[in-house]
Amino acid sequence: MWSVEGDFPEEVRARILEYEKKSRYLRKRSEDYEVVEDVFDKSTKMALYKLFNKGVLHILLGVVKTGKESRVYWGKKADGTDVAVKIYLTVASEFKRRLPYIEGDPRFAETGRGIHDVIEVWARKEYRNLTEAYKAGVRVPQPFGLNRNVLVMQFIGENGTPAPTLREVEEVTQKDYRMIIEEVRLLYQKAKLVHADLSEYNIFKWKGEVILFDFGSAVSIDHPNADEFLLRDLENLNRFFDKNGVKTLRIQTLLKRVKGG
Repeated sequence: MWSVEGDFPEEVRARILEYEKKSRYLRKRSEDYEVVEDVFDKSTKMALYKLFNKGVLHILLGVVKTGKESRVYWGKKADGTDVAVKIYLTVASEFKRRLPYIEGDPRFAETGRGIHDVIEVWARKEYRNLTEAYKAGVRVPQPFGLNRNVLVMQFIGENGTPAPTLREVEEVTQKDYRMIIEEVRLLYQKAKLVHADLSEYNIFKWKGEVILFDFGSAVSIDHPNADEFLLRDLENLNRFFDKNGVKTLRIQTLLKRVKGG
């Protein structure tokens, strides 16, 4: 059993060790054995302990999403509030391809080139982007806390089942399109950010509202490629809605609406 250095409350230690005990059996039955082992390396366990110790997280439950760069778990706060726990994989070589989204962003000018450096900066970048977007009134998951490569935020969905993305819903409407463009406008004008990876795969539709997520790629509007990224986001949206029979606006009209003026 892995031992933890530092002074952590016994109840915190018991919760994480109980989770490890239960998940060890599940890991042995999983086809993703090696990936799961990489998720809970020593550094990640320490990050989780610190989040437990700070009260940001009370219990860690099942996996809700698996990707090349991260795993998202369902968790809860002490008051029972559902949270999403995003753990960035510390062995994911995919992060090297993300350097162009970091290097040009003036908010992250000093970044190491090692894989662990890039991963921790990417996690910090997503947390900061979510924080700035949330404060600006953009519909995004509320961020609750961050430690190293572990991000805790609002869970969009219920009972451990995430809300459907636009790609997964049965129907998209003109109203959905209008709401998304308004969120992109708020993101640009109020939060001073461009999502830079926006598509039907990272927009939830939940209780009649749209919610943008996956903000690791988001850049400051001062990024040298911000206009290019914004154009790509809008083209992605138009492509998806056009394909689903929803009337869209011309790209130049959208650019003017989003940027103002």
